[in-house]
Amino acid sequence: MTQFTPGFLIGAATAAHQVEGNNIHNDCWAQEQMEHSSYVEPSLDACDHYHKYAEDIRLMAGAGLNAYRFSIEWARIEPEEGCFDAAELEHYRDVIRCCQAHGLEPIVTLHHFSSPVWLIAKGGWEAETTPADFARYVRYVMENLGGELQYVCTINEANMGVQVAAIAERYKKQMMKMAAQAQAGGQSPDGSVQMGMNLQAIMELQKLSGQEGARAFGLEDPQAVHVFQSACTAAGDEILCRAHVAARQAIREVCPQVKVGLSLSLHDFQPLPGAETVAEAEWDKEFRHYLPYIQEDDYLGVQNYTRSLLGPDGLLPVPDGSEVTQAGYEYYPEGLEHVVRKVAADYSGDIYITENGIATADDTRRVAFIEQALAGVQRCVADGLPVKGYFHWSLMDNFEWQKGYAMQFGLIAVDRAHGQTRTPKPSLAYLGSYAARN
Repeated sequence: MTQFTPGFLIGAATAAHQVEGNNIHNDCWAQEQMEHSSYVEPSLDACDHYHKYAEDIRLMAGAGLNAYRFSIEWARIEPEEGCFDAAELEHYRDVIRCCQAHGLEPIVTLHHFSSPVWLIAKGGWEAETTPADFARYVRYVMENLGGELQYVCTINEANMGVQVAAIAERYKKQMMKMAAQAQAGGQSPDGSVQMGMNLQAIMELQKLSGQEGARAFGLEDPQAVHVFQSACTAAGDEILCRAHVAARQAIREVCPQVKVGLSLSLHDFQPLPGAETVAEAEWDKEFRHYLPYIQEDDYLGVQNYTRSLLGPDGLLPVPDGSEVTQAGYEYYPEGLEHVVRKVAADYSGDIYITENGIATADDTRRVAFIEQALAGVQRCVADGLPVKGYFHWSLMDNFEWQKGYAMQFGLIAVDRAHGQTRTPKPSLAYLGSYAARN
């Protein structure tokens, strides 16, 4: 293990809704409460990071980390359209200053998946009004907190909607194929799946969930519910990009000293022979078509967890015999280096790895993952690529959105049943050992 040079940021990342608890004014909370929710359980108090942030920051600093990436919850700051909560703003000022007091560089993300309920009621991330709404919130935060920050990420995984749309399209084609095969054989579609699946019941549940979701946001049409994690249209993708540009402009007008960027979820696309054009098309959708909107940014946040094998017909399953994480990903830390190199071929700004990690109950595999991933990052740095920091996902075992608390991504274990007790795992100190000491 070789330490990075001074100035290289080594940290961990969280998202407000996944760790704070009781973010009652956002869309995720509203969806969690539904009878037919796609969330397996509600977030409730989450990890109570809202109250225990100082303890968590001390643990990071004590392990040697020198940076912390966290998000500000838009729905806390602006619970009703145009009405800002000054007390909640001061809470985040306290978090920022606590980081600084313990030698951690705060990297603030202004939107990490969850949005105010009122925004979704207006049409969410497909509404023409959203760029201006987001910029207004960003300006308010920066006018009040920007003087204490050096780095801001506007939007986490700005390409999430495009990825969800691709998954939804694959799912739709798969369901249609299964139904056609079953009909041709005179069977019920359920019999074409090698598990106890009631496809009709699944479709009915989706219908009920959609209707309930529309009511939760005061909308009549379930198709009008556009949360950030929804499959987006081409128009919605452009609206999100314009929201980023508007936010960047506001940040530079208010705080020109702050370095601004966004993050993208990027796969290491690996084509089998004959699938090279498929891989290029996927990379265009996932990365290259965002270049016109991010070339003026100061940095790009790169987020990678695994690779994607591609054949002429598209995505292939994880190879037989491969190690698979709790999230269903192939264990493949080498993917990070591959993605960084591919990004650097087209993007000229600084690169920060804003997320990279593994869901596992075996912390020795997390340590091995970090070792292999950071070896790749160090090779990139040695080759002159402008990689400036690495943030592991996640600081603690937390609320993994629709999957609830089942997966363990954290460097710190959290016993939610017994006072939210924190227990650092060996991986926390191992990650901290890479940070240069001043």
